[in-house]
Amino acid sequence: MKIKALHSWPSAVRPAINLQDELCGRLVFGPLPAEPRFLAGCDCGLNLKANIICAGVIVYRFPELAEIERSCAFMPIPFPYVPGLLSFREVPVLLKAFGGLKTTPDLVLCDGQGYAHPRRMGEASHLGLWLDIPVVGCAKSRLIGEYKEPGPRRGDSASVMDKGEEVARALTSRDGCRPLFISAGYKITLDESVRITLACADGHRIPKPTREADRWVKGLAKNHKAD
Repeated sequence: MKIKALHSWPSAVRPAINLQDELCGRLVFGPLPAEPRFLAGCDCGLNLKANIICAGVIVYRFPELAEIERSCAFMPIPFPYVPGLLSFREVPVLLKAFGGLKTTPDLVLCDGQGYAHPRRMGEASHLGLWLDIPVVGCAKSRLIGEYKEPGPRRGDSASVMDKGEEVARALTSRDGCRPLFISAGYKITLDESVRITLACADGHRIPKPTREADRWVKGLAKNHKAD
């Protein structure tokens, strides 16, 4: 998969925030041009002892969720953990993993926030700008906004509001489970983001593409040997 360079990567907090403010104006949201044929899930894992971050991407045929290929990458951790700036820690190594794919996915599920971010520029949105393909933010916890708990049945949802704007949906992806927080990352609508997430939630709280990517990278990072 070929990826065009979008910007250089700052190493300090203030330049990173400034870059988010600049990039936010480039975000595009709207309906998918067609139903995706190839859908990818991605996630990152850390080995703090080795100062290594690992990224994994798994591509599936959609909607049957049959695995097509997977790619991983490692690099030294490039940015400290700062809430709201996770993309500067994870997207550089994710891009290396995406660059190793033979199949270009039509859509990506990212374990992180998209539009539901203080500067409307979460990891899923940042990744979408780099890849220039639709990305859904599928987060396990809320970063911003207020909401009422959705109902207990699969598919129940509630709006997450921030400053009078709907930035995400709290989604019950499996009967009786805690909600996920779904937001549009790039080139997709919030309604479609929720629909795609539910289509990938195969009886589990976490959708299969990000669930399997998470499991894979945790093992890769844990077993990585320091140079």
